[in-house]
Amino acid sequence: MNGEEEFFDAVTEADQRVAGVMRVDTGRSSAVGKVEERPPRENGIQKHRTSLPAPMFSRSDFSVWSILKKCIGLELSKITMPIAFNEPLSFLQRITEYMEHVYLIRSACCQPQALERMQCVAAFAVSAVASQWERTGKPFNPLLGETYELIREDLGFRFISEQVSHHPPISAFYSEGLNQDFLFHGSIYPKLKFWGKSVEAEPQGTITLELLKHGEAYTWTNPTCCVHNVLVGKLWIEQYGTVEIVNHRTGDKCVLHFKPCGLFGKELHRVEGHIQDKNKKKLFMIYGKWTECLWGVDPAAYESFRKRERRGDLPSKMQPDDGSQKAEGDVVDTVPEVQETVQVIPGSKLLWRVNTRPPNSAQMYNFTSFTVSLNELQSGMEKTLAPTDCRWRPDIRGMENGDMDLASQEKERLEEKQREARRERAKREAEWQTRWFHQGSNPHTGTPDWLYTGGYFERNFSRCPDIY
Repeated sequence: MNGEEEFFDAVTEADQRVAGVMRVDTGRSSAVGKVEERPPRENGIQKHRTSLPAPMFSRSDFSVWSILKKCIGLELSKITMPIAFNEPLSFLQRITEYMEHVYLIRSACCQPQALERMQCVAAFAVSAVASQWERTGKPFNPLLGETYELIREDLGFRFISEQVSHHPPISAFYSEGLNQDFLFHGSIYPKLKFWGKSVEAEPQGTITLELLKHGEAYTWTNPTCCVHNVLVGKLWIEQYGTVEIVNHRTGDKCVLHFKPCGLFGKELHRVEGHIQDKNKKKLFMIYGKWTECLWGVDPAAYESFRKRERRGDLPSKMQPDDGSQKAEGDVVDTVPEVQETVQVIPGSKLLWRVNTRPPNSAQMYNFTSFTVSLNELQSGMEKTLAPTDCRWRPDIRGMENGDMDLASQEKERLEEKQREARRERAKREAEWQTRWFHQGSNPHTGTPDWLYTGGYFERNFSRCPDIY
């Protein structure tokens, strides 16, 4: 307990330093819940903002060792982190970034053959993690009962998520196509661990995509994400692990290997895999980078190209760093140099390419254009949003507006309010009641899952908890 108290004291001191030293004076109003007037485009589609109200603060003067030295080997979901680690989004909003490339789902719905549909689904699964590139900020932990909704008529979907458990932290989500063409749902339990120089996030939980016209359901789990040099050095991110996407109707499977960067960074960002039928016959090869693009090609062409590559028959490529320069190599994980872009095998077809980020992305926590719009409060939303929607969170809003004093104070207040509510439930021996999701079994895998109860978009918010 003494160590725990010492840790929380350190967190409080860190937040005070962030508020006092790193505060951005933007000259803008820091009013929480400010609704922005946003005119529609000429074609009637709502225009979304293209930048945040204030640039991100500098973390250059902040030492995290005093916080993290007590966390080595521990699961970070139970640790209160100072606001210097954060970006101005809730984890529920981070999940919504899966939908940035939703056109890939619509493309899958239009394909007549199961193999072509699996190609689109594989591209969607890879695209879902693309927004994490260079995103070294941690999203805010959702409060128990927190929700987030997003309706994008221009992209053809609506989305709802809820924080259904606090320990362990579980976020459930459900999305549907506005043309009744797909369902996309799941629950995610991000296990975070600190290993001295890096933080590893293993996103446990099942993701399910249903293509209603074809009567098909696909399930998979995301790869592991690792942030290097959280103590000293330049922060950098890699994804690694094997992702298996299963078509439960046909038995087809897509196996994708997210490569760890390796000793000289040669494999940084690379993804390789294949689609196989229920008899494990390879039908299609997939390769590329999760930060850039994904290509596919016939297995025979792929093997022929790789044989030529091994024989040295291909044009010479840029040589990888030989590792002779290892500045601070014993202290930091050297940032790998980005190798040449993906070498396209003749006969390949492009499955997906990442969207270009806005030119001011580096000053906006490396957000994509889609991400920049997620926390925007537009005129009229105050009449329709649930009171638990994270757009109303004053700590996130304060950080977005550059008011670190407000953000730190509100973060501390909300966490204490959550702890007090938990103590009150314990006195009454009352269980927490989720509002929009319930525990059950995934209908396709049989594994435990959180399923959408329904009714959110009827907008009866009378039983929503007071969490802010």
